[in-house]
Amino acid sequence: MSGGHSTYTPKTGLGRWMDARLPLPRLIYDSFVAYPVPRNLNYAYTFGGILTLMLAVQILTGVVLAMHYAANTEIAFASVEKIMRDVNSGWLLRYMHANGASFFFIAVYVHIFRGLYYGSYKAPRELLWILGCIIYLLMMATAFMGYVLPWGQMSFWGATVITGFFTAIPLVGDWIQQLLLGGFAVDNPTLNRFFSLHYLLPFMIAGVVVLHIWALHVTGQTNPTGIEVKHKTDTVAFTPYATVKDAFAMVVFLLVFAYFIFYIPNYLGHPDNYTEANPLQTPPHIVPEWYFLPFYAILRAITFNIGPIDSKLGGVLAMFGSIAVLFVVPWLDTSKVRSAVYRPWYKVFFWLFVADAIFLGWLGSNPAEGIYVAMAQAATAYYFAFFLIIMPLLGFFETPRRLPNSITEAVLEKKGTAAEVRTVES
Repeated sequence: MSGGHSTYTPKTGLGRWMDARLPLPRLIYDSFVAYPVPRNLNYAYTFGGILTLMLAVQILTGVVLAMHYAANTEIAFASVEKIMRDVNSGWLLRYMHANGASFFFIAVYVHIFRGLYYGSYKAPRELLWILGCIIYLLMMATAFMGYVLPWGQMSFWGATVITGFFTAIPLVGDWIQQLLLGGFAVDNPTLNRFFSLHYLLPFMIAGVVVLHIWALHVTGQTNPTGIEVKHKTDTVAFTPYATVKDAFAMVVFLLVFAYFIFYIPNYLGHPDNYTEANPLQTPPHIVPEWYFLPFYAILRAITFNIGPIDSKLGGVLAMFGSIAVLFVVPWLDTSKVRSAVYRPWYKVFFWLFVADAIFLGWLGSNPAEGIYVAMAQAATAYYFAFFLIIMPLLGFFETPRRLPNSITEAVLEKKGTAAEVRTVES
């Protein structure tokens, strides 16, 4: 699906001159106009385009905000308030950037769950999946450092708590913490480091996104059936078919995004972050942003020693392990069937996993005490069991449903036109 002769034909003398020297228009045409995509893509496949859009929003608003922000502990909080009150449309830029981070993660979580459901990580797309995991990891680092910049109470204490967990790592833990902080406590060097990295990492994300799209165009797009393209009738041109669907999904997504910006801009934030950072006053309940809560719950779920590993180090290993396991998913799933549409038992376990991830997020927002600890431990156990036990074993015991012979057959069977299926296939 990724190969084939280019059909681009320059129509002007300037176009032919450009095409012979730097065929950028040909690249754009082949990649985003004539590029063939499966004809059965649904709206779950529009979130790649939505993520690209949100990355552009975050970079553009972030660059402008950086022009007015002061990375100094004495005036950082005041500079954010100045942006909100004195900079032209500063309130809009700040709310777009803050809420944009949340909507960026909403889109990436839907994108990840879609990949897990339709088996987008299976061969030959292992590297495509790994590049996506790298993007996700860079997003998490960028978001964590960005959350510190407003220099509110939750910013300061969140940075203090999270960087403190690195000290649990034997031998190099204290060195890593001091490298991140620029000293022995969260202070001005920490803020400068985080601001520099928060500005740099989005451009690194953009670079990996280019590689991600390149890898996608080499291996070709997956589809809800999980069947590779076999006939020309299995595909349609990217433009207008996929672009129209992507554009409609983007408009709907942006409408919801706009509702949050203009009506409930602080709904996804924490009220303590509107109080300036005070190293002498600890908030009663320190929590990270909502998109980190599942991993925060996993971190706090380990309240017991595991042999020579104490509970603090065990929690850190579990938290990082919950992200690292995503990188090896292509080799954990032993089923030869790609899509969960034709895997009845995997579908059940998958939706339990989605519910478990949401449940972990809720647990992360609650205090690590009483029944919440036991529930977090049970939810953490299922999280790892899904990847390390269910995925490897299910491929040996599950009996999948019959797969269609082609994408076209699946589409026409869905419409109930069996006679047309036989005509097309012949």
